[in-house]
Amino acid sequence: MKMDAQPVMGRPRDFMASYLESLALVERLHRLLLDVIKDEFERVGVLEINAVQALLLFNIGDNEVTAGELKSRGYYQGSNVSYNLKKLVDMGYMHHQRCEIDRRSVRVRLTEKGRDIRQIIAALFANHATGLEEKGVLDLAGIEDITSALKRMERYWTDQIRYIY
Repeated sequence: MKMDAQPVMGRPRDFMASYLESLALVERLHRLLLDVIKDEFERVGVLEINAVQALLLFNIGDNEVTAGELKSRGYYQGSNVSYNLKKLVDMGYMHHQRCEIDRRSVRVRLTEKGRDIRQIIAALFANHATGLEEKGVLDLAGIEDITSALKRMERYWTDQIRYIY
């Protein structure tokens, strides 16, 4: 069926429009999240790192990871993970060490300074979660429904990529 074909009983065009709207919304939400983090950093006087770098620190948490592991998780599409990790090491937010088994691989973990940034982001997200619930924007069932739907889309897209190869 062509995408510009007339809908049959109203379904195809309605679903397609909603699907495209959801894609645009996911993209806008990611950009908005980066803006929210940037604004929080300006509020607390952290001007040295950007929002993508802050998310890297948040997602690494207490783990020790490689750049490859971060890239494969796919959180940072459109950003240069290796460049950001190097900057974070140079600024003292992370330790890095060559892997003993594979000398080409570098493992990173947060320094105290990096854990401080992670805590700022964790507090910001905790405030958001509380505000969303208290203001009735979302309840637990609502956020679980959104998460479940997004995971199903992720699985579908992942399967589409696998079928190509």
